[in-house]
Amino acid sequence: SYTPVFFFFSLKPGAHVNGVGSFRTTMQEIDLATVQRSLVVVDSREAMWEEAGDLVIPLNAGDIAESHIHAELGELVSGAKPGRTSRDQITFFKSVGVAVQDAISGRIALENAIAHGLGTLVHL
Repeated sequence: SYTPVFFFFSLKPGAHVNGVGSFRTTMQEIDLATVQRSLVVVDSREAMWEEAGDLVIPLNAGDIAESHIHAELGELVSGAKPGRTSRDQITFFKSVGVAVQDAISGRIALENAIAHGLGTLVHL
């Protein structure tokens, strides 16, 4: 969407928001209040500038500073940066899609399925 369809007033304390729908710098599905009042994590800061209008629009307008982007997903997973710091904190993860993360996630899912005897192996 080119205009927000998700609003801060609908969130309860401690909520988590995944932003995955907008994929252009001109698209903004999450409202400014949610972005401003959340701990913001992105999959990639570099990719964010190419596709994440939810963040690029308020950054370019001066509504948030680049320092408002708390971390990249890898920084949270590795423990380099902390995640949520209180039960009531709102968190917002903006994903634009990073191929290496998709490939690793797929491999982990496949390995877990095989280990648990799930699914059907198809030989092509």
